Amino acid sequence: MNHSRTIDLDRLGLLAWGTQAVQRGWHVIPLRPNDKRPAGHAEKYCPHTGRCADGHKTPEQRATTDVELLVTAWAQQPYNVGIATGPSGLLVVDLDTLKPEESKGAPDGATSFAALCERAGQAVPDTYRVRTARGGEHLYFTQPPGIRLHSTAGRLAKKIDTRGWGGYVVAAGSTIPDGTYEVLDDRPPAVLPDWLHEALKPRPRPVHGGTVAVTTRASGYAAAALRGEVDNVATAADGTRNAVLLRAARALGRLVASGDLDRGEVQEALSRAASGNATQSQRYYDDVITRGLDWSIAHNSPGGRAA
Repeated sequence: MNHSRTIDLDRLGLLAWGTQAVQRGWHVIPLRPNDKRPAGHAEKYCPHTGRCADGHKTPEQRATTDVELLVTAWAQQPYNVGIATGPSGLLVVDLDTLKPEESKGAPDGATSFAALCERAGQAVPDTYRVRTARGGEHLYFTQPPGIRLHSTAGRLAKKIDTRGWGGYVVAAGSTIPDGTYEVLDDRPPAVLPDWLHEALKPRPRPVHGGTVAVTTRASGYAAAALRGEVDNVATAADGTRNAVLLRAARALGRLVASGDLDRGEVQEALSRAASGNATQSQRYYDDVITRGLDWSIAHNSPGGRAA
């Protein structure tokens, strides 16, 4: 068999899955071949040229329903297919499997979700479903009109994440070393059930701020800015915390670059603020803080490019 022909067929097959997603009205992004990560550069490596001339474009912002753009992309590489859930009007429930090192008696995502449905007095919803490469499931739902539900991690139960605004899922037809994503139920996605919507709605922001005590050697504007950004992070609604945290780190990074704030104080204060009502691991939040500070300091230090 001609090897180049095999590659061409791989690309055509993946392009077909991407085109099918677009026909459903879903916004598609190319993922790295045989991988789950978006193609293109990460924010910390952004050259701020071309499509990023006015600022780094996230995978969600790059997602498209333009088939011609998909054809151009897949002509270059056999990309896996990603679906930006927010712009597509989707809320995908991700039911994960147990890791090899985890206790075999622990419930996996599917078991926990079935228990949640039983507790709500509802059957497991019939909707578009995809089997993941590792044996889990993605349940696709449409978000109710006028609703913007963001991604969550462990909000419903352990081994259950959701992907909405700010997230994406690997689409059917994509392959990674663990296997291929396969459609289990091809019916149109059902509207997100009311009981799930209630469970995933952002929690109201606290009426009073000042939830995290801030100790700093800075004074005046710098101290006020630190306390303000820490309060913003501590009171961020679920689904918005990551974005609020990154903005806070970038804003305070300017004051670190100017010498008005100590980086260690900023990192510690933001880390403690992010840990309250966390939906991600502390390591994840600390990485967001580090990336935000690194980017801002690099772009606001003498000799650096202004943000």
